[in-house]
Amino acid sequence: MTVTVCLGSSCHVKGSHFVLEELQKALKERQLEDRVQLAGTFCTGHCQQGVCVFVDEKLCSVSPETVEQFLQEEVLSKLPAAQ
Repeated sequence: MTVTVCLGSSCHVKGSHFVLEELQKALKERQLEDRVQLAGTFCTGHCQQGVCVFVDEKLCSVSPETVEQFLQEEVLSKLPAAQ
């Protein structure tokens, strides 16, 4: 699974740097760094929906306040059980 955070100007103003840091921290705490690839990108063209975060191809709107909810609903719930 790949999670990509937009770091373009509009998303940056809306807290994308914080969203990225919180996701890095949460994945490390849960020891999921080998199962979830975290990346950044420049503007994705969806500025009104920012902070734009893609889970593989799915666009999600995340704010610094909703990082944990996003992580639970869009990332952790979709990871296959570890073997």
